[in-house]
Amino acid sequence: MLAKLWDRIETAERRFRRSFGRDIATPRGRVGAWVHYHVFDHAFLRAFWTNFHEVAPGVYRSNQPTHRRFEKYAAMGIRTVINLRGEDRFSYYLFEKETCDKLGLVLVDAKLMARQAARRDRIVAVIDAIRDAERPLVFHCKSGADRTGFVGALYLLIFEGASIHEAKKQLGIRYIHLDWTKTGIQDYVIDVFAARQGFGTIGFEDWIRNEYDHKRLQKAFDRRLPPKDAAKPAAALPA
Repeated sequence: MLAKLWDRIETAERRFRRSFGRDIATPRGRVGAWVHYHVFDHAFLRAFWTNFHEVAPGVYRSNQPTHRRFEKYAAMGIRTVINLRGEDRFSYYLFEKETCDKLGLVLVDAKLMARQAARRDRIVAVIDAIRDAERPLVFHCKSGADRTGFVGALYLLIFEGASIHEAKKQLGIRYIHLDWTKTGIQDYVIDVFAARQGFGTIGFEDWIRNEYDHKRLQKAFDRRLPPKDAAKPAAALPA
């Protein structure tokens, strides 16, 4: 009974949230988008909480930046913004694109998921975007904890030659990443890669491009299988 009621409340809230916040071109629409951005996308919290950290020289991670923080990043010399939330039609993206255009920042959209294993092509798109980006660069998601943490680990593994242990520090409580929730799928992907080394050494990028299967890993995570059981190359999961 209570579960059904909560589902109805969540559905109603989602419907209302998606009913506006898609217009910043008119004065009235812009006011609505501002409310949508600050209330439903929690921008009011990000006015003082940045979750901004250096991953490596010239490479930074952040939660969704506000206009003022974009101005600070531009003043730091940051040239490229990689948006891990993907292109969207709602307020947070419209304001971000407007700001980046105004400040001359290159905005690259590359969509990942916080609570699901990302598709291979989307992870590859992030790798390619980072490789092609003019530095300094910053990548961000909404909170700068889960998707951003995964990309921080990815960056260290592929571009800095860091150890798996060092890379996994990007997915930590310091960044408000909670690995015991559904966002723990981000840790699980790295853990499966670590376990994969027991079947022969392979680099993270090669593993992603040639062996990674998001459906298989998600299924293994949902079943709470040990990473080594999901790491065997070409091994089928139990039915």
